[in-house]
Amino acid sequence: MVGEPDVLVLDLAPGTGDMAISVAQALPNAELVIVTTPQPSASDVAVRSGLVALQVPTKVRGVVENMSWYDHAGERLRIFGQGGGQRVADQLSQALDYPVPLLAQLPLDPDIRQVGEAGRPAVLQADGSLAQTPLAEQFTVLARRLMGGPTGKA
Repeated sequence: MVGEPDVLVLDLAPGTGDMAISVAQALPNAELVIVTTPQPSASDVAVRSGLVALQVPTKVRGVVENMSWYDHAGERLRIFGQGGGQRVADQLSQALDYPVPLLAQLPLDPDIRQVGEAGRPAVLQADGSLAQTPLAEQFTVLARRLMGGPTGKA
């Protein structure tokens, strides 16, 4: 139908299961992407969010782990621990009885805050050209995975 989006992304806070259920009921082709951080308390909440798929016939496309590490002075620091995204993917795969992949692990990167506050997507430079940064490449690969395309570099 003309005028309908190909993709609609809703970033819902943890504990907003009623909203996710309402959206899934209104959009019969909706799919969920569960976002978590590495720590166990966050991954527990993320699993509960993913289990919404059992209440409304919808599919969980995968899991994204945000703030997986912070690169500082040549050292990769795992400030929030590690493994939360894979824990969520494994638990949802078991509960939903189909594979739920870990789609991406994204770093804690101050640049994304600055770029976002400037109103620019993380994958673009200020002049509108594609950013050639590791973070931009990770977002591009994630988007391609979600759209079903090739996952190679841009």
